[in-house]
Amino acid sequence: MRPSGLAPAAAGRGAEPALPAGARFERLHHAGPAGARDYRLYIPAAQPEGRPGLVLMLHGCTQTPEDFAAGTGMNAAAERHGLIVLYPHQDRSHNAQGCWNWFRPGDQEAHRGEPALLADLVRAVAARHDVDAGRIFVAGLSAGGAMAATLGATHPELFSAVGVHSGLPHRAAHDVISAFAAMRGDGQAARPAAGGAPRTIVFHGTADATVHPDNAQRLIDAAVGGRQSAAHTEQGRSPGGRTWRRETHAAADGTALAELWRIEGSGHAWSGGGAAGSYTDPAGPDASAEMVRFFLAGA
Repeated sequence: MRPSGLAPAAAGRGAEPALPAGARFERLHHAGPAGARDYRLYIPAAQPEGRPGLVLMLHGCTQTPEDFAAGTGMNAAAERHGLIVLYPHQDRSHNAQGCWNWFRPGDQEAHRGEPALLADLVRAVAARHDVDAGRIFVAGLSAGGAMAATLGATHPELFSAVGVHSGLPHRAAHDVISAFAAMRGDGQAARPAAGGAPRTIVFHGTADATVHPDNAQRLIDAAVGGRQSAAHTEQGRSPGGRTWRRETHAAADGTALAELWRIEGSGHAWSGGGAAGSYTDPAGPDASAEMVRFFLAGA
């Protein structure tokens, strides 16, 4: 077992995802004051009017950027809107299972550890590609989802919205033992971010046996905080046959502060993902498309 929220990836995954003509999927390296990481960068063929937006995608344990890109289909979702997608690689030299270290106090603060490194990477890429500062987003799966929630809490001035799939709230744990407790659903209640959290969309399968679905509600509670919001719930069924329930919390002006998607019968897997990647549930609604929709609705 591991405080990761993700079991070992299936063998043979992570082939290069297909690219439309004119798009690029670059291999790059970043080094800064808080550390260094390799990363992949998707540059869409479609060039939007004005400055592009950017999505930081954080893979789960044992996954790679290539695996995560292939499984989530986020490049295709981003291509439709002219978004750049950034996939940093957390290899086993930084964590034995390739997990983002969401459970360590040294990686839960803005000015040190992995939050500082990832924020520095995002700023460097955004500057190089003249990214619109109001359209920078972060999303992740499992341990990557937990780190996405942490980045939303530590850097709300940088990220306009956060997507968490099968993850946990910021500061849900402070060591390995408490990480396992949080994954079982025994973590402490999430605290609202100081100064307000970014807009947040959460996906979680009701049959997730790795990260307890109670964590999804804790993420929403932290995102909404004490702000007044009107809640609306709807249900539906995906083309693949998964029943889903979506709960939306909107501000007085109608802007969605938070969305929670509960996917009936889905396990620890990216909803609507493709079989080319690990930890995907092709039968579910398309989490990547819905995240991009949510991100851009508030941009």
